[in-house]
Amino acid sequence: MTDPNAIQPSALDQLPDRDPEETAEWQASLDAVAKAAGPHRAAYLMRRTLERAEGTGIALPKLLETDYVNTIPTAAEPSVPGDEEMERRITAWNRWNAAAMVTRGSKHGVGGHIATFASAAWLYETGFNHFFKGKEADGSGDQLYIQGHASPGIYARAFLDGRLNETHLDNFRQEAGGDGLPSYPHPRRLPWLWEFPTVSMGLGPLSAIYQARFNRYLTARGIKDVSNSHVWAFLGDGEMDEPESTAALALASREGLDNLTFVINCNLQRLDGPVRANFKIVQELEAQFRGAGWNVVKTLWGTAWDELFQLDTTGALVRRLREVPDAQVQTYQTRDAAYIREDFFGKDPALVEMAKLLSDDKILECFHLSRGGHEARKVYAAYKAAVEFKGAPTVILAQTVKGFTLGEGFASKNANHQMKKLSVDEFKAMRDLLDLPIKDSDFVDGVVPYGHPGADSPEVRYLQERRAALGGPAPARRVHPVAPLPAPAEKAFASFDKGSGSQNVATTMAFVRLIKDLVRDKETGKRWVPIVPDEARTFGMESLFPSLGIYSPKGQTYEPVDRDQLMYYKEAENGQILNEGITEAGSMADFIAASTSYATHGETMIPFYIFYSMFGWQRTADQMWQLGDQLGRGFLVGATAGRTTLTGEGLQHADGHSPVIAATNPAALTYDPAFAYEVAAIVKDGLRRMYGEAAPDEDQNVFYYLTVYNEPLPQPAKPQGLGVDEGIVKGLYRFNTAESAELSPAANAPRIQLLGSGTAIHWVLEAQKLLAEEWGVAADVWSATSWTELRRDALEADAALLRGEERVPYVRQALQGAEGPVLAVSDYMRQVPDQIAQWVEQDYSSLGADGFGLSDTREAARRHFGVDAQSIVVAALAQLAKRGEVKATAVKEAREKYGL
Repeated sequence: MTDPNAIQPSALDQLPDRDPEETAEWQASLDAVAKAAGPHRAAYLMRRTLERAEGTGIALPKLLETDYVNTIPTAAEPSVPGDEEMERRITAWNRWNAAAMVTRGSKHGVGGHIATFASAAWLYETGFNHFFKGKEADGSGDQLYIQGHASPGIYARAFLDGRLNETHLDNFRQEAGGDGLPSYPHPRRLPWLWEFPTVSMGLGPLSAIYQARFNRYLTARGIKDVSNSHVWAFLGDGEMDEPESTAALALASREGLDNLTFVINCNLQRLDGPVRANFKIVQELEAQFRGAGWNVVKTLWGTAWDELFQLDTTGALVRRLREVPDAQVQTYQTRDAAYIREDFFGKDPALVEMAKLLSDDKILECFHLSRGGHEARKVYAAYKAAVEFKGAPTVILAQTVKGFTLGEGFASKNANHQMKKLSVDEFKAMRDLLDLPIKDSDFVDGVVPYGHPGADSPEVRYLQERRAALGGPAPARRVHPVAPLPAPAEKAFASFDKGSGSQNVATTMAFVRLIKDLVRDKETGKRWVPIVPDEARTFGMESLFPSLGIYSPKGQTYEPVDRDQLMYYKEAENGQILNEGITEAGSMADFIAASTSYATHGETMIPFYIFYSMFGWQRTADQMWQLGDQLGRGFLVGATAGRTTLTGEGLQHADGHSPVIAATNPAALTYDPAFAYEVAAIVKDGLRRMYGEAAPDEDQNVFYYLTVYNEPLPQPAKPQGLGVDEGIVKGLYRFNTAESAELSPAANAPRIQLLGSGTAIHWVLEAQKLLAEEWGVAADVWSATSWTELRRDALEADAALLRGEERVPYVRQALQGAEGPVLAVSDYMRQVPDQIAQWVEQDYSSLGADGFGLSDTREAARRHFGVDAQSIVVAALAQLAKRGEVKATAVKEAREKYGL
C-alpha cells in the first residue's frame, strides 16, 4: 500500500539529472533554511527564487498565488498627475448625487443600488480623469463595460459635467415619461450614453474579451486601425461565479490581448452575503487568472497599512492576512479596536507585540478605511501598470468596502445590496465626512438635495478639461453618419430564382452559396464577418477556408495536413472567418462585437453566425437579448433546423422550438424559408433594411434569424406573379393552387388552404397531390416564411385600431377570399404556426412536432409526430368533414389506408 505521506514522483523524475551532487546541495540548503529560520522563511526564499526565474525568462511554471499584499509596492508607485484634491472633491459630489438619486427614487418604489458605486467610486474616477479615452481620441477611443449596479455613479458624473440635469436624475428608473434613466447600462434605452449592456450573468466580461479580440481583427484586416483602443471591463467579485465570466480567459491570453483590462471590484460581498465566506476570493481569482496566462495586479491595502508592513519583520502579518477568511475581514470592518486586537493580532505572539505599537485609531484606520481600491494613488499605479504591460491581458483585483462612506449602517453589511436609501441624518453625516458645502436648510421637507458646485466651478472645469484631453466624454455612444452600403449585384440573388432543376440542394447549401457570391462583391465583400463554432464542414463552408482564411493573430505557423487539397485549412493574420471552436457563447460574443461595429468604431460590418439551430437560442438566448439591447445588426442562421430533419442525432439535437424563443425578442426578425429563392430574397431585404436605404418607418436596429435545413431537395423556380416578393418578406404568399399545380380538380371539389414553412412545405406539396389524386380535394399551398412577422404585423394592426386607425393585418389581407379551411404545418411545435390563428378568418388548425425529438429516419420521425404528407391528408380531411364537405368516413378510411 502506498504511503500517502511519501514524496510522490514528479515530472522532474522523468528527466536525466546531469549533476546529482549539485541537486543534492540545493535541496540540503533548503532543508537547512527551514530548520534554522523556519518553514516560512524557506517558503519566502523559494517564492523569491521563482519570481526571479520568471523575471529573467527561465521557463518554469508560474506561481498561481502571491501573498495577500499589493502587487506594486508603495516605493514603486508613480505619482498621480493632476490635482488629487480636486479629484477628491469631484468624487465626493459623485458619491453624494448617486446616493441622493437612488434615495429620492425609492419614494416611488423603483429601487436602485447605492453600495456598489460607493465601493467603486475611485476605480471609475481615476479612469475617467487619466485613462479612459473618448470618441474623439485616436482610433475609436476606449470601450467601457460598466458594472451595472454602479450606474447611479455614472449618471452622477454625467450630471456634474452637464450631460444630465436634475429632471433626468429624478426620473432614474422611471422611463415612461421620456426623460428617464434606465436602471442599468441599456444602449437601446439611452443610446447616446451607454455602449454596452451589462449586469451580471457574466455577459459583460465575455463580451469585453471578444470586443478586444474584434478590435485586433479590424486592425489586422485593414478595416480600421483601432490599435490605440483599450477595453476596460468593470466587474464584481461575485459576478465572477458566472461561467461566462471566465469562459474565455484562455482565449484572451492565448491571443495576447494586452488591449484588455478587467477591473474586479473585490468588496468581498455579493447580494446575500460574502462571496467566499470561508475562503479568500482575491486569492482564488488570482490563481484562476494567472493559471489562464493573465497578468495579475492586486491592489488590496491603502497607505495606512504601510507602517504595519514595515513593522512585519517576521512575516507574521502577511501570513495572518493570508489565512483570515473573507467573512472575518468583513466582521473587522464593523467591530471596534479591542475586538481586532484580540481576534486578528492575538493569534500570533509577533503580532501581539506589533499591536502594542499601534493606537486604536491606527488600527481602525487600517481595518475600517484603508483599502487599495479607495485611494487614487493605488488605483492609478494599477491602471498604469495594466496599460503598459505587453503580451497579455491584465486583471486588477482591487479590494474595497461595499457601502464605503455611506455610514455604519451600510459598510460591509450583508444586506447593503438591498438597501435603497439613507435617512436625512445619515446624509448629513455623509456630507460632513465628504466635506461638502450642503446646508441643513437645503433639506426641504426631508428631501435630500442634489449637489452641484456650479457649471463654471473649478471642479467642473477640471473634469471637463481632463475629458477633453482624453478625447471627449465617456461613456458615450456615437453613431457617425455613414453612407448606406451599396446593394450587392442583383445576379447574386437572381440566380436562385430559376430553381435547381433536377439537382437536390439543401437550403443550408443555398445560403452558403449565396454568401460565397456576396463576399466576392468589390464594394461590400470585405464587410462580411463569417462566424462559425467549429461546424464549418457540417454546413459545407470549408470551401471558404482557402479563399477567405481563418483569422489568427499568429497566422499559420504550421504546414496543414490537407495542404495538397483544393479546400485546405488556411489560417491567416488577416483572415476573414472567425472559427471559434466549440463555443456558442464565444461565437455570439463575436457576433455582438461585429454587429455593433457601426457605432463602436464607425465601421459597418455584416456578421453572419451559422450554428446548429438547437444550440443557438436555447443555449445563448441571453446573449441574443444583449444583442438586441446593444442595437446589433446582422444575420443569425440556425442550420440543421427543425425537429425531424437531423436524422440520427436524437432529442438533444432536434430543434422544435427556436422560433418560439426568437419570437420573444423584439429585435429579432425570424424567418423559416422553404426554398433557396426565399433565402436569397430575405437576405437581400435584410441587407437593404439594416445596411442600405431603409424605409423611414423601418427600424434599422434589428437582426435576422433564418432557419435553414440540411435536407437536399429539388429547389423550385420562384413563382411568377404579383406579391411574391412582398409576401416572402412579410411572411406569407401563395406558392401555387391546385390548378397551377396541374392537379385538375373537379369544378365543385372541396378546397382547403395548406400553409407550410421551412422543410414542411415539401410534405404539404406531397399532401396536396395525394388530396387531389386520392380524395378529390383541391388544395392551395402557401409558403409561410415568417409566422412571427405575420403576428407582429397583426399586433400592430390591433394597436392601430385602438388608436382609431383602419388597418387590416397582412395575413388577413393575403388569405382574403381563399376558399375552405386553413391547415398550417411546421417542423416546429404547433405554438409556432398558432401565432397567427386569431387573425385568420377561415377555420384554422395546425400540425407541428411537439414533444421531444428522437433518433430515426426522417420519414419515421415525421410519422411519429404526425406531420408527414399522409398525416396532413388525414388532418385536412378531418377539417373538411367537420364542415360537411367530405364524408365523415373518409377520415377513417384515410387513417387505415396510410397505416395511421
